[in-house]
Amino acid sequence: MDDTYQVIVVGGGFAGMTAAKELGLKGIRVLLIDANNYHQFQPLLYQVATAQIGVSAIARPLRSVFRRIRGVRVLTAEVTAIDSATRTVTTADGSTYRARILVIAAGAVPNFFNTPGADEYAYPLYSVTDATRLGTGLTHLLDEADREPAGSVDVVVIGAGPTGVETAGALAENVKYVVPKYFSPVLAARCRVHLVDMVPNVLNAFSPKSQEYTRNRLGKLGVQLHLGVGVTGVRADGVTLADGTVIPGRIVVWAGGLKAGKVIAESGLTQGRGGRIDVRPDLTAPDAEGVYVLGDAANMTDSTGAKLPQLGSVAQQSGKWAARNIYADLTGGTRQPFGYWDKGYMAMVGRGAAVAEIGRRRVQLQGPLAFVSWLGVHLALLPGFQQKVRALFSWAIGYVTHSPAQVVVGRPE
Repeated sequence: MDDTYQVIVVGGGFAGMTAAKELGLKGIRVLLIDANNYHQFQPLLYQVATAQIGVSAIARPLRSVFRRIRGVRVLTAEVTAIDSATRTVTTADGSTYRARILVIAAGAVPNFFNTPGADEYAYPLYSVTDATRLGTGLTHLLDEADREPAGSVDVVVIGAGPTGVETAGALAENVKYVVPKYFSPVLAARCRVHLVDMVPNVLNAFSPKSQEYTRNRLGKLGVQLHLGVGVTGVRADGVTLADGTVIPGRIVVWAGGLKAGKVIAESGLTQGRGGRIDVRPDLTAPDAEGVYVLGDAANMTDSTGAKLPQLGSVAQQSGKWAARNIYADLTGGTRQPFGYWDKGYMAMVGRGAAVAEIGRRRVQLQGPLAFVSWLGVHLALLPGFQQKVRALFSWAIGYVTHSPAQVVVGRPE
């Protein structure tokens, strides 16, 4: 048992890393535990999968983040159990750690909504491992199709939110520019990208104007839309829709939602929508004293009571805000309700095109201006200087040459 830490943070994503950093800078002794020794920038995972950028552009070693903050210790270990009542964490090797305050920012896992076959055959896109696995699968599919000049090469993306739209757009861009250049125009003509969602619109949280622009742009890229009908099954060779339609697809990408993982379910905290914890306005758990839940593990609201989306900007801000409240807990101060700064929404829709709805007033941008804004925001959010340089270089090379900036390395499963 190690009782030397004032705060334990479980999870090194946006929320957990930010909270640990803010507390460490204030001189608080923090133990940050994550199964990976790196922080990953999830909004760009689809670009890793489509060879637009490399893993080193979105992953930064956690110890590099905290190398100058002596109060934070990074422990690479899988957390297998959390006791919220005693604020105790158990790792896979049987070690236990306890602190005065526990921060649970353990992220989430894909939510397949009990869709038959999805867990077995679909490719989720929530981690670096997921992205490299998908990239390897896509490359292998094209190599096979190049050797067997018959039939279509279909890829199905399930979920028409930002991740699904951006993934479908990137795949269609590759079909348009990369496949003809590195394989043949004949193979490119046999490739099809499908985007499926049970809701009747793409980017459901965006305005009708942004939705229309996105639909038109995806159509120009050749993406086939199947909206307003759910997926009832995923197979090795495609998906079945609720209306009986069968869409062929050797690759099925799951961008259909997330839920809290097993460690949250067994934490002793009451779960809400998506298995997440419905936290109080000050980001504390309602069931246990001294426990904060952040990021994709929490259902959060702003100071007005409005529900907040599962976005990186929300997670990052929640980490910073929680650090303030934790510091207040430790120094006799008063917690404050989460004051979220709404930056709006963005989604890239292929080369030189994006939609953006900025700020609370939702100032709307479409096309190249939104694309430049998207690049600027994501570049600013990347976790380190080297990551920013690598991403910027890869984007510039890809934009000028219409070529993949990275190489996919790996063997298909």
